[in-house]
Amino acid sequence: MNDTPDLNSVKNYLLGLQDSICNSLAAADGGKGFQEDSWERQQGGGGRSRVLEDGMVFEKAGVNFSHVHGDRLPGSATAARPELAGRSFEALGVSLVIHPHNPYVPTSHANVRFFLAEKPGEAPVWWFGGGYDLTPYYGFEEDCIHWHRTAKAACEPFGPEVYPRYKKWCDDYFFLKHRNEPRGIGGLFFDDLNQGGFQRCFDFMQAVGDSYRSAYLPIVEKRKDSPYGERERDFQLYRRGRYVEFNLVYDRGTLFGLQSGGRTESILMSLPPLVKWRYDWRPEAGSAEAALYEVFLKPRDWV
Repeated sequence: MNDTPDLNSVKNYLLGLQDSICNSLAAADGGKGFQEDSWERQQGGGGRSRVLEDGMVFEKAGVNFSHVHGDRLPGSATAARPELAGRSFEALGVSLVIHPHNPYVPTSHANVRFFLAEKPGEAPVWWFGGGYDLTPYYGFEEDCIHWHRTAKAACEPFGPEVYPRYKKWCDDYFFLKHRNEPRGIGGLFFDDLNQGGFQRCFDFMQAVGDSYRSAYLPIVEKRKDSPYGERERDFQLYRRGRYVEFNLVYDRGTLFGLQSGGRTESILMSLPPLVKWRYDWRPEAGSAEAALYEVFLKPRDWV
């Protein structure tokens, strides 16, 4: 078992993953492609943000690579892990959020990341995290099954218990407690992964990162030309409000980025360009909108 973290290998993989995902999304969109913005932060490190806005298929797609480092973690990051106090740190990852034009194409999110904290004379502390989840506005059983079967296939080489564990973790994590409501139909979520040695954990992170396109792009291709009207668009904008609420209230990556002095524009690129809130709105009984709440926003075994 090798526990020595190889930061350069992780960074090279993440930069390549950003490239491959952006290339695939740009091809699916068929429009003008991504604009790139490289940035640095005063406290150390920086990143490479890529954003596609008002494309043919995607209203907004952001795929961000970041690699930040510092001499000391913020207190908010060490409160639950006192063993990290006084350590220098490096945090790097790729995070993306896709907001399509068509309400029949789900929003999707993916993230893979690596964290390393070091202190002279002590062993390094490191872990991997990440996953992906799907947020449909109109539910289709075959899309949900495909999404979860792809996630399960990525996990299978690492043991039969991996997918059920990280599927449940995703269901529990992407949950809006103040509304008692899941954000979407879930997928995978893992964090603090360091069991089994560095290479095995790195292999798992790569399996998750590499499977995202296979999980999402077939759904995009199937739904992107579906006809829709003002009703569907209005519901999409209303449901996007849930996405905003989760990211600003609960999302660990958003909170860590803001608290550690990350670049605000890159951190908040996950937010949709247009969104609506309504007071105490309820879907019409028996409607497709009601089915989202009654059928699809209920954690279940999709595979």
